[in-house]
Amino acid sequence: MARIAIIGVGAIGGAVAAHLEKTGQHEVLLCVRRPLPELLFEYGAEKRLVHGRRLLDPAAAPAVDWVLVVTKAYDAAATAAWLPTLRAMGAPVAVLQNGVEHRARFAPYVPLDKIVPVVVDVPVERFSPGHVFQRRQMRLRAPDTTAGREFVGLFAGTDVQGETPADFETALWRKLCINCAGIVPTLTLKPAGVFSGEAIGAVAAAMVRECIAVARAEGAQIDDSFADEVVQYYRASSPQAVNSMHADRIAGRAMELDARNGVILRLGQKHGIPTPLNAMAVALLEAQVAS
Repeated sequence: MARIAIIGVGAIGGAVAAHLEKTGQHEVLLCVRRPLPELLFEYGAEKRLVHGRRLLDPAAAPAVDWVLVVTKAYDAAATAAWLPTLRAMGAPVAVLQNGVEHRARFAPYVPLDKIVPVVVDVPVERFSPGHVFQRRQMRLRAPDTTAGREFVGLFAGTDVQGETPADFETALWRKLCINCAGIVPTLTLKPAGVFSGEAIGAVAAAMVRECIAVARAEGAQIDDSFADEVVQYYRASSPQAVNSMHADRIAGRAMELDARNGVILRLGQKHGIPTPLNAMAVALLEAQVAS
């Protein structure tokens, strides 16, 4: 049995907590900023409450065996306030966030050998602070290391598909390729059905090809044809599905723009790779939000 602290109980954090609690093998602690009296989880025909112990004060948090960070990518500094007490016995930190810079974000707070980057693939939405709806099976990928395998093992006996691919860097960048196209519905303020249009599909594929070029320069192995696969991925989604950045914009919250698209510009400049479509999308979204 492991004592597991989850920092960030939004859509994905709530779903992760529900799956871990369902094992009956772990003590799940929910680290939240404000009281969360109820957390309802829905997945298929399943509907149940998550009963994990709520923690509001980082200073009063107990030491745990694992820390799972499921906050937004831009929130590392605030998240770090929980780590000294939760990691009092040296617990590893699994970072379940978007982007490709998981280790860099938490290197100032956690030894590198204790950071486990995790790729999360699950369509899940938060209808309210206490209501999470998962649309299909959750898939989690971690590095093929001792810590990565132990992290995946936490979900043994659940519906979660856990993997430790040999080429984790490629898995990380493939997810960013998917995420970078998510700026299209965020800009248009339309759900995933917007990808059904041929013109939108062509633009999204071209944006993904920019990401692929940068990914290769960073050591990932991704074929150009993956751009078309990404467009088909969105077209196969529910036409009403809303990705997390789109949901954040609708709600007036801060968005993970840098982690999902800005990083492509930054690393593209580092390698001398042009990324004009991603640059335009970032500039347009920043201008719209500023206005």
